[in-house]
Amino acid sequence: MKLLLSGAPVLLTVCLVCLSSAQMAPQKPEVPVEKWTGKTVVLIGAHADDDALSHGTLALLQAHGNQVYVITLTTGNVGTQDPKLSRLQLAEIRRQEELAALKDLGIPGDHYINLGYDDGLLEFEDRKAVIENLVRWIRKLRPDVLFAWDPGKVYQRWHKSDHRAAAYLSADAARAAMWRLLFEGQITQEGLKEWMIPEYMFYNDYDFQDENLWVDITGFVDQRVNAGAHYISQYGPGWKNYTPNPTEEQVKEMKARVRDNIRTRDGKPVEGFRYYRGLPDAIGK
Repeated sequence: MKLLLSGAPVLLTVCLVCLSSAQMAPQKPEVPVEKWTGKTVVLIGAHADDDALSHGTLALLQAHGNQVYVITLTTGNVGTQDPKLSRLQLAEIRRQEELAALKDLGIPGDHYINLGYDDGLLEFEDRKAVIENLVRWIRKLRPDVLFAWDPGKVYQRWHKSDHRAAAYLSADAARAAMWRLLFEGQITQEGLKEWMIPEYMFYNDYDFQDENLWVDITGFVDQRVNAGAHYISQYGPGWKNYTPNPTEEQVKEMKARVRDNIRTRDGKPVEGFRYYRGLPDAIGK
């Protein structure tokens, strides 16, 4: 009896360690992303071109029979150093660039949704109103997977202003969408239903330490390159001196820039994400 009692704390410790290790183990999709089909996928970004970090994966998913939607929170009407462009002009330019990029990915133009907030000021919008707007779209589209800026795992992740806001707005909207008594007018008056998103793919631009999933985009590299080359107003000479018809050399430069930024893993082109599956409450755990 003494032996059993003395061993109990050891056994308990071992069990706790095993449980802790299981909880800390990186989550993986039950079916590899490369084999997903029949899913509804929604990406939420702050600007037209935020989805560029996932272009290869979005093209893959669209080609494999999934329905892909892109929701952009702002019009991108500030992001230029060209003194000749007005906010209205830039907003329209960025919309057309995004539609051209999505076309190259095979994503229909009517799957692009822009919520129309001002670039650079997303953190100062009425937070409740923005979340209500996002919740409405989540309840309409009922996505199986949400792509969004990573709000952080365990700790608060730093992003530049609009990306930071988009990360938390997306996470909070995902949580609110599942509760029928939150924004209940959408349910009682608009005929929508509460919805819980089961899977998440969080992306980042520079800090990749929390990635636990890498999607092989072999076969979709050219689509990513061609799509990314449309963002003339944001990269290359177009940022300071925008012209609607770039030269062949400028397009070549744009494509080279996109291709050079594609990461590889085990010799294959990949896009990395922090994958999460479960209740929205635990997105950051």
